Amino acid sequence: MTEAEAPRPGRKRDASRDPAILDAAIDVLAETGYDGMTIDMVAARAKAGKATVYRRWASKNELVLEAVACLKSAGFDPDSLPDTGTLRGDLVAMIKPHSIQDAERKMQVMGGLVSMLSRHPELAEAAREFIVEPRARATRFLLRRAIERGEIRADCDVEMLALVSSSMAAQRTLLLRKPVDRAFLISIIDGVLLPAVGLVPSAETALVS
Repeated sequence: MTEAEAPRPGRKRDASRDPAILDAAIDVLAETGYDGMTIDMVAARAKAGKATVYRRWASKNELVLEAVACLKSAGFDPDSLPDTGTLRGDLVAMIKPHSIQDAERKMQVMGGLVSMLSRHPELAEAAREFIVEPRARATRFLLRRAIERGEIRADCDVEMLALVSSSMAAQRTLLLRKPVDRAFLISIIDGVLLPAVGLVPSAETALVS
């Protein structure tokens, strides 16, 4: 190895490249799955050198873990959630084009992680926290608020119902290979969630979507 080729200990990491590499890792993971994903693929997608990637992450596992952790929660925090006065109104108001696209991408990422979740518990936890939990947390908040205002009964199984939308979206995306669109999400609200809490939307209300 020549002096020019030798690694330079202590070389300062250029953090400006990190977002592009992490985004590329998510794209490749969603397309190929964890087993098919390689550092070369990620580097090519990010237009970065393979050595550039390895200077930041020592292994594919480390790269995927950080990439999943950097997934955005699509604004599902209490301060940004809608407050229309009704549970249905709140749930429908959460359905926005960017949130649909974000949810579908996350389901594709989850599909890419399936083969290795049992082998890497830390990735399974990251997938739960950053892919499943943001929407579940938002739905949980809206259900509890509906209970507080007396709209639905207090003995509803909030924890189970909070996972219904994500579970059905995952099944539709990963197994049926169909898009998760607005009509599908509203059908879950009107056909599953509201009846489960004792609410049945009128025909007129169901048309407001």
